[in-house]
Amino acid sequence: MGVLLPMLVLGPLGGAVLLALLPARIRPWLTVGLAAALGAAVVVLVGVVAVGGVVHYQVAGWAPPLGIELLVDPFSAAMLAMTAGVSLPVLIYATGTELVRGHEAFWPLVMMLWSGLNAVYVTADLFNAYVALELMGLSAVALVILGGSSAWRAGLRYLFIAVLGSLLYLLGVALIYGQTGTLDMVGAGEVLTSGTYAFTALVMITAGMALKTALFPMHTWLPAAHAAAPSAVSPLLSALVIKASLYLLIRIWFTVFGGAAPTGLPTALGVLGCAAVVWGNVVALRQDRLKAVVSYSTVAQVGYFFLLFAYLAPALDAPAGSTQEQVALAAWTGVLVLVFSHALAKAAMFMAAGVLATAHRSDNLNDQVGAVNRMPGTVLAFAAAGVVLAGLPPTMGFMGKWQLLQASMVGGQWWWLAVLLGGGLLTLGYTARVVRATFDRPGHAGRDQPRVVPVRMPAMSLMLTVTAVVLGFLTLPVAQFLEPVLPAGALP
Repeated sequence: MGVLLPMLVLGPLGGAVLLALLPARIRPWLTVGLAAALGAAVVVLVGVVAVGGVVHYQVAGWAPPLGIELLVDPFSAAMLAMTAGVSLPVLIYATGTELVRGHEAFWPLVMMLWSGLNAVYVTADLFNAYVALELMGLSAVALVILGGSSAWRAGLRYLFIAVLGSLLYLLGVALIYGQTGTLDMVGAGEVLTSGTYAFTALVMITAGMALKTALFPMHTWLPAAHAAAPSAVSPLLSALVIKASLYLLIRIWFTVFGGAAPTGLPTALGVLGCAAVVWGNVVALRQDRLKAVVSYSTVAQVGYFFLLFAYLAPALDAPAGSTQEQVALAAWTGVLVLVFSHALAKAAMFMAAGVLATAHRSDNLNDQVGAVNRMPGTVLAFAAAGVVLAGLPPTMGFMGKWQLLQASMVGGQWWWLAVLLGGGLLTLGYTARVVRATFDRPGHAGRDQPRVVPVRMPAMSLMLTVTAVVLGFLTLPVAQFLEPVLPAGALP
């Protein structure tokens, strides 16, 4: 089954070349077919990992450090599944109208993006991860620019940020190679020692990946890029692209550096995460455009993910079976569930916003009057996605936040509770504000003749939201499945 690993990268890359050469009229459903085949391969791989554990593949038969190794463990398998599970509905949504995809170049660019995402998740090599980041980043920038002349400035800023983040990462990798003599993640982790070089490398890599993930205050590029991108691109950027840099940061922290992480850095990331939750939600409450609301919501949700480092840090030097280990496991499960629930809910929310904007020829909140009567399913999808992000029961988001609340109380880190609870209330606030704008208002008429939107577009949005809600009822089996996904080095 190891041969599946290079196919997960080369398959969509070859598909991108094929789509670029074929006539535009046959690209949409051919892309959906390729995506379905790729999703089936991911399902098979996840099943193999669940039964047999880690899957390895050595390119050309050469083992590290001379050769390049591809690797899929439960953590990367989960991220591959998330990518496939979100991408297919978004691609079906994009077949509805060119208005939501911007240009026919969308189809090959999406497959290039998917290839880059998969490459990040299967590589076990620090430099190859850089190459994968570049492929993913350039594809994402090109997709943003499909939004037209109004998106060029946001796309150019996104390009500068992507290049800067990758440069910081590459400098950190150079320092690791200089000390360890290998680019293999596991091999480097076995010989890397704490000291000035390791600390500098960790800070550079953390800064670069935090920049790409849009952690506050390095977030200013994200709202502009996500709001300016076509409506079928924004879900991919928010639900998937920012998760790749987060994944790589987690992998490197705990596989390469392990206990070498300095004490203050995890706390600093947790504090910045708290600031992101508050700032992103408050600014989202003040926006007057649908996609701007959802974009700033992404800034807030990213903050929850970075709390992981603050929760796991006390367990690095703790004995096995200790309270700190229990806290780490609860926090890990909670954050990973939030990553998944955010992917589903945020993709659904962006697609619902795109349906409303397409139908009313505007994403201004004042132009959505009466939408709840004309498109109740779309408004329901947006509202339910907001409930998932707020973490209300019985959704998947509630499961994730409940795990973090338990970790805070058991571990004595009670100061994170206010952010977890307050962030949920603010999320409900901007969700309610958007939903309220879709109701009829005396003296304020909405669009008389909205565009007809293909049914499959709101259906895909509603499907992802329902999935996030239904998975909340599977709390125990989901937690049991995700608990062993904790990356090597995170626990004693």
